Amino acid sequence: MEVIKNNSLHLKQSIVTIGAFDGIHIGHQSLIKKAVRRARQCNISSVVYTFDPPPRAFFQNQMVLTSVEEKVHFLKKLGIDYVIVARFDKDYLAKSAGDFLKELEALSPKEIWVGPNFQFGKGKRGTTEDLAARFNTFIHPLVKCANGQTVSSTRIRNLLHQQKEHLANELLGRELFASV
Repeated sequence: MEVIKNNSLHLKQSIVTIGAFDGIHIGHQSLIKKAVRRARQCNISSVVYTFDPPPRAFFQNQMVLTSVEEKVHFLKKLGIDYVIVARFDKDYLAKSAGDFLKELEALSPKEIWVGPNFQFGKGKRGTTEDLAARFNTFIHPLVKCANGQTVSSTRIRNLLHQQKEHLANELLGRELFASV
């Protein structure tokens, strides 16, 4: 697996999934595994496009669940071929939705896989509809846990604030946070 900065990878064809993927919880894992499976079926490269820091950490100063190094480690275990890490800063925030779509063109995506709430570009002006207008785009459904609640990084952070590490671990699908 190779880790690349944004705007520096050019591929003949790929399957791409995009997201903050903070925590790489079971919902993220489901989405990423689907993209890897599709890439293997098509005999092309799989790419995760992610951000450092995650947007919520940048905008809302929220706790980061996984460092870039940890994220890369988990993505490698999931079988990803390339990880693009975009530095999420003021310069990146100025990128228009159109500029982001042009950047994705360099990856020659056969398919793009995202979650249902995916937005991109300055002011979150880009939508999944914009992505689908240019690329073969698939929206992975939200993953729910056994009690029917949606799995999310925000929910995991809330569980950690409530000192419910065992429940956070269940949503992560691994023992990242050992109980005290």
